[in-house]
Amino acid sequence: MPLASVIDFAALAAIWGSSFLFMRLAVVEFGPLPTAALRVAIAAAFLLPLMLGKGHGKVFRQHWAKICAIGVLNSGIPFFLFSFALLSITTGMSGILNATVPLFGAVVAWLWLKDRPTGSRIVGLLVGFLGVALLAWDEASFKPNAAGIAPAWAVLACLLATVCYAIAASATKRYLTGLPPLVTATGSQVGAAVALALPAAWLWPATLPGTQAWLALVAVGVLCTGIAYILYFRLIEQAGPARALAVTFVVPVFAILYGALFLGERVTPWMLLCGAVIVCGTALSTGLLKLPSLRAQT
Repeated sequence: MPLASVIDFAALAAIWGSSFLFMRLAVVEFGPLPTAALRVAIAAAFLLPLMLGKGHGKVFRQHWAKICAIGVLNSGIPFFLFSFALLSITTGMSGILNATVPLFGAVVAWLWLKDRPTGSRIVGLLVGFLGVALLAWDEASFKPNAAGIAPAWAVLACLLATVCYAIAASATKRYLTGLPPLVTATGSQVGAAVALALPAAWLWPATLPGTQAWLALVAVGVLCTGIAYILYFRLIEQAGPARALAVTFVVPVFAILYGALFLGERVTPWMLLCGAVIVCGTALSTGLLKLPSLRAQT
């Protein structure tokens, strides 16, 4: 992989890993829905001039309905679910669960697009889901915490968010193939912002959030969504989709690191072990890793 792509890869993993930290800092003051709504609104405001500057306005107008609808599934709902989860579980745990996106993506592609996994990919699905089950079991307490949310519900929210990502990926492949990536990225944020606007206004916090929460939202909107999309699509173009997808496996490392450094979160050996199982299973299920053939040599 070229040096420029390696730099983009590392930067993207570090940026996406920080998104859980910034959402955690924002959600405690804004609440889950306003946090998600402002994230996509800020990202849309950042990306929209770039899209129009590239002359893609006509393409967006032709396909806006599909793009915006998929954007609700790809950004609006998952961002809300992760914001909700971060009121109860650590940023590191959320990052590990987010690494299951390709795992669920393989299942959705199998059921919807008939892209049936074979061989080591099936083994990877089983290994990955085993890791999820072990990690979820460790957090399977329905006793509410100080925020009034049980950790088990937070884990389920993260997994539902990853399912939404997976469905949106297959929907994008089926309905938006051939569109400029910047159009899809921008339109998805616009669609999510419109969908979340009224619910977020209804649940707007009674007390005005502080400067730190606002800065965290600007960071997660501009850096972790707007700039990250640009890096991601550039990485796909330069290094190919398979290598770009591998960034998902590195994101939890940064999420755990940021949580420990800036929030004092505890990292347990069990969390790391389950995370390693999930990452290995996901790598196998996507074909990035393959098991050696067991067929006898003749």
